[in-house]
Amino acid sequence: MKNIVLCCAAGMSTSMLVQRMKDAAQKKGIEVSIKAVPVAEFSENLDSADIILLGPQVKYEQSKLQALADPQGKKVAVIDMMDYGMMKGDAVLEKALKLLE
Repeated sequence: MKNIVLCCAAGMSTSMLVQRMKDAAQKKGIEVSIKAVPVAEFSENLDSADIILLGPQVKYEQSKLQALADPQGKKVAVIDMMDYGMMKGDAVLEKALKLLE
């Protein structure tokens, strides 16, 4: 099972997106664990995550966070602003799974 962690400023705005992603995964029969955390909790969630997706509002943190993830060979990617704004859980899930390939 893949572990996807979404990080945003406070972990609030991404929680609705997490639910949409879980719904999309269930419809497709994909077993994933998805959760939202504030960017301040990035380090505590790095070990358990297979991939970390950042909300567009914290994309300025990407290079710093990717440097922390690199030693573990993990990717930190920014969620597309349109997908995020429109809460397209299916599209965000697809992007995460493609990045894990």
